[in-house]
Amino acid sequence: MAILGNLIARSLQVRKQFNLPVASPITYQRHTLRHLLDRGQYTAFGKHYGFGDILSKEIDFLKAFREQVPVCTYTEMHDQWWHRCQEGEENVTWPGKVKYFALSSGTSESASKHIPVTQDMIKSIKKVGFKQLYSMANFKIKPVAFEKGILMLGGTTSLFEKGEYYEGDMSGISAKNMPRWMSSLLYKPGKKISKRHKWEDRIKLIVEKATQWDVGTICGVPAWVQIVLERVIKHYGVKNIHEIWPNLSVYIHGGVSMEPYRESFKKLWGKPVTFIETYMASEGSFGFQARPDAGIKLVLNAGIFFEFIPFTSDNFDEDGNPKPDPQTYIINEVQEGVEYAVVLSTCSGAWRYIIGDVIRFTNAKEYEIAIVGRTKQFLSLCGEHLSVDNMNKAIETVSKKLNITIREFAVAGLKHDNLFAHQWYIGCDKEDVDAQQVKELLDATLSQLNDDYEVERTSALKEVFVKIIPNSVFIDYLRAKGKEGAMSKFPRVMKGAQLQDWEQYLQKNKVAVLS
Repeated sequence: MAILGNLIARSLQVRKQFNLPVASPITYQRHTLRHLLDRGQYTAFGKHYGFGDILSKEIDFLKAFREQVPVCTYTEMHDQWWHRCQEGEENVTWPGKVKYFALSSGTSESASKHIPVTQDMIKSIKKVGFKQLYSMANFKIKPVAFEKGILMLGGTTSLFEKGEYYEGDMSGISAKNMPRWMSSLLYKPGKKISKRHKWEDRIKLIVEKATQWDVGTICGVPAWVQIVLERVIKHYGVKNIHEIWPNLSVYIHGGVSMEPYRESFKKLWGKPVTFIETYMASEGSFGFQARPDAGIKLVLNAGIFFEFIPFTSDNFDEDGNPKPDPQTYIINEVQEGVEYAVVLSTCSGAWRYIIGDVIRFTNAKEYEIAIVGRTKQFLSLCGEHLSVDNMNKAIETVSKKLNITIREFAVAGLKHDNLFAHQWYIGCDKEDVDAQQVKELLDATLSQLNDDYEVERTSALKEVFVKIIPNSVFIDYLRAKGKEGAMSKFPRVMKGAQLQDWEQYLQKNKVAVLS
C-alpha cells in the first residue's frame, strides 16, 4: 500500500506541472447534452419528447431541448416514468434496465425517494472521483496521506433486493462498485464491516478495529463522522483522534454545510486537517472543492447537463414548488451572487429534473458554487427570505461567541398574535446555556446577514423563540424514523406534517427543554 500511495502522490505532483488543455464550460456542456440526447433518443421518454427530432433540426439543439422538454419534479418524474423502471421495464428514460435505485436521505419528505442509478452513472461517479484525486495536488497535503487508509462512513454495501432491482444509499452503491485495487488496499472499514445493515453495528466494529488501521483520509456527512470519532476517542481514553490515527490529514465532507459543526470538530483534532467539500447526491456526483478557500467546482464533462432557475417568487411558490415553465439558464449565462435552483439531465435518465438544491455561484468563470439551501427549506412567512446558509452562519456565530457545542438545529415558522414567529430547536448538552442570550445573539446575527429578515423583525415577524434540547434528541428522532447513519440528515426547516410529527415526538418522549 505504501508503494501505491507513493505512486499516487508522485503522479499528482507530476500532473500539476502540466497545463492540460481544457475546453470552455459551454463547449463541455453542449457536448454532454448532445451525448445524452443521442443515448436517450430511443427510450420511451426520448420518443415521447422527440429527441431524434431535436438532434436532426438545423436550429440549436440546446434551445430545442429546453423548449420541448418540461422542467419536472421528482414526483412527476417518478409517477410518469421511473416507476416503470422499478417494475423491470427496459429503455424507459435511459437505455437498458435499471439495476440500482438510490434512496434519498429524505430531509424534505418523510418517505425516501427512489432515484435510478445506471452503469453509466456509476462510471460518471468514478470519473468525478478521479478528477477530485487529481485536484488534491492543489492542496498542501503531505504525500504520506496517500499511503494511508481511506475511511468512508457511508451506507451499507449490502443492498436490499426488490425483485427487479436493488436499492440502498448512493454511498453504499458507490462503495460496492469502487475499483478493486482501492477496495482491497485503501478502503476502510473494509467489505465485511461495510456489509452490515445496521449503522450501530458498523460503528461498534469500526471502534474495535480503529487501532489496527492507519487512516489518512475520512469521508462522510459531518454529524455521523463526528459521532464515530467521538466514540473512538472515548473508547480508547485518548484526548483526540490523532492519538489513534497520527497520519489523518484530510476530511472530505458533503451533504450539509460544515459551518455548524466546525467548532465542535476542532475539539477532535490534535493536528491540522485539510477540509475538502464535495457535491454528491442520490442523483450523482456533481463537483468538489478543487482548490483551497474556493467554492465547489462543477464537473461539466461527466454525463451531467446543468440548468439553473433563479430562486425567486417569479419561479417558485412559498412552499418551494416550481411554477409552470420557469426560465432556466445554462453555465455561460449564470451570474455570481444570484441564488439558483439546480436542474439536471443525467446519464441515469433524469431529464430537466429539479434536484431540490439551491446554489450560488461564487466564481462564475471557474464555475464554482456554494450550496445555500434547499427549495423546500427556505423560511419566508412574511418576506424574511431566510436561507439555510443564513441559519448555518448564525449558528456558527452563536457557537463561537458563547463557546458552546451545537451539533444540530431546526427552525419552524409559526402564527403568533395574528402575525408570525420563528421557533428554533437547538441541540446543546450544556445545561446552563441561557436561551435568552442565544436568542438575542441569533436574532442580531441574522439581522446582520439578511436585510429582509431585519426589516421583517420590525413588522410582521414579531417574535423569536428558542428551545435548547439535548443533541442526542435529533439523532434519536432520525433513528426512530429509520434514517440513522450514512447520508441521513436532519431537516433544517420543518413545516406541515413533518413539524407536527417532530412536536409529537418531543411530547411523547417527554424531552426536557434545557433552557
